[in-house]
Amino acid sequence: MEKTTDIDPRNNVDPRNYRGYGEKTPDPKWPDNAKIAVQFVLNYQEGAESSVVNGDKGAETFLSESVDVARVDGARHVSMESVYEYGSRAGVWRLIRLFHKYDVPVTVFAVAMALEKYPEIVKAFLADGHEIAASGYRWINYQNISANTC
Repeated sequence: MEKTTDIDPRNNVDPRNYRGYGEKTPDPKWPDNAKIAVQFVLNYQEGAESSVVNGDKGAETFLSESVDVARVDGARHVSMESVYEYGSRAGVWRLIRLFHKYDVPVTVFAVAMALEKYPEIVKAFLADGHEIAASGYRWINYQNISANTC
């Protein structure tokens, strides 16, 4: 596996851009001279996280809102699965109804494996005209995954 670093080892130069536009922020020229733009983004990854069900060595503990999740290797992590499943069973539908009621377009950052497991949710996103943006095939930590693996 390739290891990534923030410092270029060849010249010890930090490649990150901390400046952005600085004092010269461009005028976005929003319609009707609006002062702000609001974008709603919905992450959908339920079922694509690390899990022995998905062929992984252990259960998800890293990519969640929970802190200090106990590691579970070689078995399902029922409480972590419950956190993820809330989204597909209840949470996403509450949001879809709300966005539909107020006619709000949404960008759905979706993980392909999650969509494969629940094609009805794809139909619901598309029925209301939401944009589906690719967020990879799996919802896993890609920090040390080589480009050849993906």
